[in-house]
Amino acid sequence: MLRFLFGGRKEEEAKVETQRETFTRLVTELNELMDGMAEKPKVTIDPNDGSLAFDLPETMPDEALALPAPEEPKAEKPEEEAASEEPSAEAEAGETEAAPKAA
Repeated sequence: MLRFLFGGRKEEEAKVETQRETFTRLVTELNELMDGMAEKPKVTIDPNDGSLAFDLPETMPDEALALPAPEEPKAEKPEEEAASEEPSAEAEAGETEAAPKAA
């Protein structure tokens, strides 16, 4: 019975794609992907070496969903409160003059 459950499987060999089939599959997948994008990437072909370059948008649609929500900017303190917290130049000068000099 165990032989029936575990021994009856034969390993299937992976199908070897020809270069033409691979190229056709890749182009088809790229076209399908770009058809679904709102902002299309800029495609550059270098004829000297036959390379392709894609200038993608800053964030892809699926990445935008995964990002955390932007944080609210912190409210700045009013100028009056900020001025009252900083010591004035006169107070600092008075503290340095009043400080005893060490001999």
